[in-house]
Amino acid sequence: MLYALIPLLPLAAFLVLGLRGSRIRDRAHVTAVPAVLLSFLLSLAAFIEVASGSVISVPLYTWLISGDLDIHIGLHIDRLTAVMLLLVTGVSSLVHIYTIGYMHGDPGYARFFSYIALFTFSMLMLVLADNLLQLFVFWEAVGLCSYLLIGHWYERASACAAATKAFLVNRVGDFGFILGLLLVWYHFGSLNYLDIFPAIHEATDLTMNLLGPFGGIWEVSVYTLIALLLFTGAVGKSAQVPLHVWLPDAMEGPTPISALIHAATMVTAGVFMVARLAPIYNLSPTAMSVVAVTGAATMVLGATIALTQTDIKRVVAYSTVSQLGYMIMACGLGAYASGLYHLLTHGAFKALLFLGCGSVIIALHHEQDMRQMGGLKDKLPTTYWTFVVGSLALAGFPLTAGFFSKDEILVSAWSSGELGQVLAVLGLLTALLTAFYSFRLVFVVFWGSSRVDPHHAAHIHEPSQTMTRPLLILAGLSILTGYLGIPSFLEPVFSTGQATSAQHSSDGLTIMLTATGLGLLGIAAAYYVYVMNPDLPDRLARRWRSLYEASLNKWYVDELYDALFVRPTLKAAFTLWKQVDVHVIDGSVNGIARAITWGGWILRLIQSGQTQHYALGMALGIVVLTAYLLL
Repeated sequence: MLYALIPLLPLAAFLVLGLRGSRIRDRAHVTAVPAVLLSFLLSLAAFIEVASGSVISVPLYTWLISGDLDIHIGLHIDRLTAVMLLLVTGVSSLVHIYTIGYMHGDPGYARFFSYIALFTFSMLMLVLADNLLQLFVFWEAVGLCSYLLIGHWYERASACAAATKAFLVNRVGDFGFILGLLLVWYHFGSLNYLDIFPAIHEATDLTMNLLGPFGGIWEVSVYTLIALLLFTGAVGKSAQVPLHVWLPDAMEGPTPISALIHAATMVTAGVFMVARLAPIYNLSPTAMSVVAVTGAATMVLGATIALTQTDIKRVVAYSTVSQLGYMIMACGLGAYASGLYHLLTHGAFKALLFLGCGSVIIALHHEQDMRQMGGLKDKLPTTYWTFVVGSLALAGFPLTAGFFSKDEILVSAWSSGELGQVLAVLGLLTALLTAFYSFRLVFVVFWGSSRVDPHHAAHIHEPSQTMTRPLLILAGLSILTGYLGIPSFLEPVFSTGQATSAQHSSDGLTIMLTATGLGLLGIAAAYYVYVMNPDLPDRLARRWRSLYEASLNKWYVDELYDALFVRPTLKAAFTLWKQVDVHVIDGSVNGIARAITWGGWILRLIQSGQTQHYALGMALGIVVLTAYLLL
């Protein structure tokens, strides 16, 4: 039961700050930081315990019982959960410390800490869940926290719009997730992992007849339908094509949130969910192929967009989209351990890059346009060198964590069959693009002549130690996590996976050497373009203007959605307002009111109050009635 404190400590911090934040104010970190650090220590203890092969199951309380439906809140800690706990609590602890310096003086300081404590609690409960409904509830809770934190600076219209966009786009994926949950309950009679997974191996595959888009009847495997419906939730949460559009706009929130939620933890929830439900996905080759192709498409799309972005955080954001594609692709090819390996190493070096961006932004008085930077490596030495480490890991430079985890995915993909080989080639191409745009970022921001606003140039200095120390720790983790044997540690969890482990592939060395060569080529190309020939990017942009503008405008996906969904919806809403609401509904209500008023006016004309008038009316009525009866 001691492990129940892992999520409960951040929850307690949220409650204290939520109730007393207005009084605590600038001392909010005194409550939040110790809570998350203690949670990390308990997570470390749980990791050590499950490393021996044991599984910790902690039923907390019964939520509801209705007929055969028995839903409870419980904790399930195996090796997969243990590594996710270390990622969430470790990165969250460093981000909490970094936030002390980054958000200092912000009027919403206590509110911000309360929200990130609530997020940490929600994410921990998501990975600790022992049933699908608990996972879904906290899946929604981390979405709520994302919405609140993206819109933290709610006085900015752009932040409010970005928060709303993230909320709406994720609702699309979560609708499919809900349908998947209902189908799991209908088919298995339970939502608990320990009931579902044994039943999968005992039950025969069932099929369902669905109405096709052109009127035909499609016979679909129940497992395929469940897997694809649940995967729609992962497409939204992990920013996969076509629901990737919300993540880059989420950069409107404070940078610590970009590092915690939108790089290292929440956006990996979709990868975690697919890996957790591997027994279901393994039974549907169709669903696995859809997952793999979706990840590969996202991987390539994110990298091609990152090449041309000028906002320092959006470059890293589209890089995150691309790297999430690597993870999803690996899971779709059955290489779950490889996908989780990259998830963990990526959490370290991508959090480092986002926090490094935050240090640059603070030093330049909240400037985010890379075109207004340059020449910062001597003025921000700690930020620069840690940023280089993160960029090397992202580019897959030899001996960094990213080198091992990326190559693990590529080798596993190549070993998984024809589809995997095609996707591995796309992964190699993406590795080249990744190395190029990651060092484009380094060279444009830190090298060359300064393009900083002269009013700020004289005041540039390294941020406080509360911001630089987390950078140093994450820089170390960006190298060390590659040597922890994570794939072999996780392999027992996915013993039924389809892909061959990287070390057993005869082509592994060739793939690794090719990936390394392409990564070095990308770094060299970035140096040639942005250091040796700084005028070349403008010339290339003019020469291939259409292609450049397409990448700069994110391949016009937002514009496409605006044309297909946003404008028709607004037009329909406007029509319903003006035609139906105003003319039909309001017209009917107002018409009835006017009819009653007009009728009352007519009746009032004959109500004179004179008795002789009423007697005359009665007499005339009798005459008319008599004439009618006689004739």
